[in-house]
Amino acid sequence: MSGLPAGVASIEDLRRRAKRRLPRMVFDYIDGGADNERTMRSNSAAFRDIVWRPRGAVKFGEVDLSTTVLGQRLPFPIILAPVGSSRMFWPHGEEAAAAAASEAGTIYTLSTLSGTRLEDVRAASQGTCWYQLYLCGGRDVAASAIARAKAAGYSALVVTIDTAVAGMRERDIRDGAPQLIARKFPAMLPYVPQVIARPWWLLDFFQEGGVMNFPNVVLPDGPMKYGDIGAQLAAAAVAWTDLDWIKELWDGPIIVKGVHVADDARRAVDAGASAVVVSNHGGRQLDGVAPSLHALPEVVKAVGDQVEVLLDGGIRSGADVATALAVGARAVLIGRAYAYGLAAGGKAGVAATIQILRSGLERTLRLLGCPSIRELSDEFYSLPDGWPNA
Repeated sequence: MSGLPAGVASIEDLRRRAKRRLPRMVFDYIDGGADNERTMRSNSAAFRDIVWRPRGAVKFGEVDLSTTVLGQRLPFPIILAPVGSSRMFWPHGEEAAAAAASEAGTIYTLSTLSGTRLEDVRAASQGTCWYQLYLCGGRDVAASAIARAKAAGYSALVVTIDTAVAGMRERDIRDGAPQLIARKFPAMLPYVPQVIARPWWLLDFFQEGGVMNFPNVVLPDGPMKYGDIGAQLAAAAVAWTDLDWIKELWDGPIIVKGVHVADDARRAVDAGASAVVVSNHGGRQLDGVAPSLHALPEVVKAVGDQVEVLLDGGIRSGADVATALAVGARAVLIGRAYAYGLAAGGKAGVAATIQILRSGLERTLRLLGCPSIRELSDEFYSLPDGWPNA
């Protein structure tokens, strides 16, 4: 795969490089999940259950990877998901990721919990950007962010519904994240060595301003502080009725992210969503829920062709992308995969992530004897006994 950094052939290679560069606390923020991390692991493991049924002696020219999402043509069905605190992974991390997505021709989704102003991130991209919305700070604060996103040129609003409270991230507790963020002496001292051991990261971190706040959540006393995330999320749970005023303020496409079951999928349709994302937040919220791939058929069946169905959770290869499309997704969102790339090499690392997945998708289709992603279907795979909806 030309253009990739030397020695990088997979997302796992980028993950290892990210681990070497970041302090343990920051790496585990990317790498970890909720509680026992059962759902996080099963998100990826579910793709291993699929057994391909290729067609041999099939010859064709170009492989058509293109699709449309919300009426926009994309050259390949891979979108960058919202990932909070990306500025911790690489200087100007959100801007770097947005620029890489733009150059590749795909969509970047900015998290509410970004360390960079949404206007600056939008300016870094010549392509399409979506804005992901949490209701941190209440309705008035969220309304202000919606107005700013609209004025800046974000084309769709992604409303996350699975974050009534922050999940229990046990790695964060063990790594001393609360003490380090609060800078409480002497409680933080046992955890300082992990940061000192990464001097180049530490230099970048302080040049960026140190512990960040959230400039897209502007409270009466200023931007929301990093240490206030937990309390603010707990006060920011989304109800279906909130979609009414959000839709009125936004007046554009709304994507509901965090759908697991048919009932919620139908509620999203009734609320006026243009698309839904089958997602369990990368296994970072409620541990023990089904992997996203298992939930996908139920959601697809529930909504039919009323709205577009996207999927995130567990994508680590082009074959995984092909699997999600064959099972029924219009496109996939990637989070951890590109966060590893960003932490490993900034914009170039994100570009490497996209290239690995895109080339892997094309290779998988060629080996399946399938010339277009639109022709992927259940004819190309089999499922083990007991697999949901098998």
